[in-house]
Amino acid sequence: MSAVQENQREPIRVFYDARCPLCRRERRRFERLAGRRGDDIAWCDVTEHEQTLAARGVSRDTALRSLHIELENGRLIEGIDAYRLLMKRIPWLVPGAYIIGLPGIKQGLRRYYDHWVEKRLKRQGRWSQ
Repeated sequence: MSAVQENQREPIRVFYDARCPLCRRERRRFERLAGRRGDDIAWCDVTEHEQTLAARGVSRDTALRSLHIELENGRLIEGIDAYRLLMKRIPWLVPGAYIIGLPGIKQGLRRYYDHWVEKRLKRQGRWSQ
C-alpha cells in the first residue's frame, strides 16, 4: 500500500519544526484549508517530542530535516510522502498530491527540499553533521 493510501480520516501525528517560521505558516495554512477535516491531526513540535521520535528510531536531526507523520498503527511516513498524505486530506489538493508523487518530480522536490532545509538550519545554527 502506498504511503498516501491510508484511511484519510485516520488520526495522525505530524512532527514538524515549530521554530521554523515558514513551517508554522504552512501549518496554519493547512489547518485553514483543512477546516474540520484537520480535526484528527495532532501537530507536534520536533523539539518537544524528541523522546517520542527517538523511541521510533528517528533522531532529532533527522526529524528537523524532514516532515514525519505517525499513523495510528505507529508506522512513520516521512518526506514528500508525508506531504502527499497531508495534501490528500484536502480534496482540492489531491491533484497536487498525485503530481508531486510522480517519478522525477518527487526526486527533484526532495533534492530541493533537502537543500532548502540545510541552508535554513545552517543559518539558524541548528545544522549538525
